[in-house]
Amino acid sequence: MATLISSRTQEPLVLGIETSCDETGVGVVRGHTLLADAVASSVDDHARYGGVVPEIASRAHLEAMVPTIRRALDEAGVTAADLDGVAVTAGPGLAGALLVGVSAAKAYAYALGKPLYGVNHLASHICVDQLEHGALPEPTMALLVSGGHSSLLLAPDITTDVRPLGATIDDAAGEAFDKVARVLGLGFPGGPVIDRYAREGDPAAIAFPRGLTGPRDAPYDFSFSGLKTAVARWIEARRRAGEEVPVADVAASFQEAVTDVLTRKAIRACKDEGVGHLMIGGGVAANSRLRAMAEERCADAGLTLRVPRPKLCTDNGAMVAALGAEMVARGRPASGWDLPADSSLPVTEPHVPAASAAGHHGPPSGAGRPGHGNQGHRGHGHDHDHVHELSRKNLYDA
Repeated sequence: MATLISSRTQEPLVLGIETSCDETGVGVVRGHTLLADAVASSVDDHARYGGVVPEIASRAHLEAMVPTIRRALDEAGVTAADLDGVAVTAGPGLAGALLVGVSAAKAYAYALGKPLYGVNHLASHICVDQLEHGALPEPTMALLVSGGHSSLLLAPDITTDVRPLGATIDDAAGEAFDKVARVLGLGFPGGPVIDRYAREGDPAAIAFPRGLTGPRDAPYDFSFSGLKTAVARWIEARRRAGEEVPVADVAASFQEAVTDVLTRKAIRACKDEGVGHLMIGGGVAANSRLRAMAEERCADAGLTLRVPRPKLCTDNGAMVAALGAEMVARGRPASGWDLPADSSLPVTEPHVPAASAAGHHGPPSGAGRPGHGNQGHRGHGHDHDHVHELSRKNLYDA
């Protein structure tokens, strides 16, 4: 594959911006090496509401964006002018939150004269493992579990070919953790607190159901709504009877049901597809029981397990930068200046190239700038270069 690096022979240096939900993440990656991973979280602002409030998340991204980018560049020991590209999560996610990140990435890429890469949030969760364990095997089997997604994905090429094998039909695993934690009165987010209480409980204390595990059920799809309801009804029954709710046992039994289903289906997919390894990513991949059960079951099945360290499992800019660096290294086409924020971007689109830019990388000297030709914003034909020049200087100074 051709490598497109700005007049250097070293691996591509890419800045990644992630704003799909409530984390403002900015990462700097050179090839497969993580140089910086700066995160500004607004989770405390959402905790009082028991979940993420989109408008609050968007405003928090606006406030955190420039300081977080500066912090990442400082941590990496590079300047914005050193970059070979700017990558950003284009979707899926919260529309307003995505828009903040996409807008910022466009501004930086334009001002710096660097190529822009709009990438897929889910594909980024897979690609981040390269920062921990080296190049991904091809194909890669990935189990992605988070607050919004529970998916089994086969990726022959993480930059161009990601195939969904199964997904949640209702609540995602992380969403179920949040809802069960709320019923138990443990607060938000639910994943870490359930994990913590479960360590003191008995995972076999309560026989909670395993959804979609019957012989006639879809082999790779997930359903956690029924499990969540079963837990809620069990707790309500105890409270109506005036009995104490054993929080640790409930947490452990619920967590065991989730991790049992996730690992069982993932290992079956590996066997059915003839893939000798399993990669697990997404926020729920930080769960200690999921990691332990996956390690045990993969060992029994003769499979190699790849799981990034917990900090790289949750949403972060490093994962976006990792996929962006892979796009640059493999010579994939850059995105256009009309790159949208797509809240429902399908996982089958690992990145969003410019519609008319096959083989084109980075902003040209005039035609690719907004308002100058078919890669600019449609219907916008005025010349605002005096504004862009001011922005260019300010961003270089960042």
